[in-house]
Amino acid sequence: MNQDKVSALTLKQLRAFVAVYRLRRLTTAAAQLYVTQSAVSALIRQLEEGLGVRMFDRTTRSLQPTAAAHDVIEIAQRVLRDIDSLSAGLDDLSVLRRGRVTVACTPTLAEILLPPVIREFRQLHPEIQVNVDDCAPDQFIARLIGEHADFGIGTPDRADDGVQMERLISDHLSVVCRADDPMALRKSVRWKDLDGVPVTTVRPGFGVRPLIDHSAARAGIRLNVAREVSLLSTALWMTSCGMGPSLMPAAYVRYSRDPDLLARALTAPRVSRDIYVLVKQGRSLSPAAQQLVQVLHAHMKALPAATGGLSQVGLRKG
Repeated sequence: MNQDKVSALTLKQLRAFVAVYRLRRLTTAAAQLYVTQSAVSALIRQLEEGLGVRMFDRTTRSLQPTAAAHDVIEIAQRVLRDIDSLSAGLDDLSVLRRGRVTVACTPTLAEILLPPVIREFRQLHPEIQVNVDDCAPDQFIARLIGEHADFGIGTPDRADDGVQMERLISDHLSVVCRADDPMALRKSVRWKDLDGVPVTTVRPGFGVRPLIDHSAARAGIRLNVAREVSLLSTALWMTSCGMGPSLMPAAYVRYSRDPDLLARALTAPRVSRDIYVLVKQGRSLSPAAQQLVQVLHAHMKALPAATGGLSQVGLRKG
């Protein structure tokens, strides 16, 4: 029995063969398969002609398996079991009964955005495993390109042909201060108003720092960076403890839910710093990953209007 003959077999032929082998009657096998007796007879004939081997000896009342049928029945049953198992597994993935999603995100952004989203997603789909790859900003795009994550949430430092981007939150650079800080009384703060004011922000080269330095230079001021941190979450609690204002995107304080902190937009110039959902160019999201992105968007829409500027756009090339 050569490989070409075996590859010509169809699942319908194998199912008909196994049913007839077990039941020994065309009528009974046809009823089990929900087809006509003539259809089962044709499938068995096609299988025998394709293999060049007789599988059943016909009698007036039944079909008796030949030695060839006895030799291949276990293989045929195993093939059908594997196919049925594959089909069931694919069904589980499509209806979210099982699966896994990995999200790449910087630690601070993961801390302020993901907990309520993942909590809701796990309530909806408890069988789906969610992993968070909390990577450094300079590793973010590489995690997506290397397919270590299904998608990412963040802000790339530059446009990259290797990813597609979908805006999740429209955001801007801001000064974060306590409610008792004089700057809290303003609707916005000009960059030049920060001249000489000790501030906290991330270290040079980290995440948003190059944009902050460039924006300050455009405004013609020299920032007095008194405290440098690796994570913006550290800057948040330092400001909350009374250690002075911090510079970061507004969303970080808005979603931190710290009642003692306020974000005031930096103007002249006003600098956008949007947050995106990013996917590797040409890669399709699994049903589970698509659902998690939908929950993420729904959660962002449901936030109070005070968060401001939420918007969604179609995927675009980065």
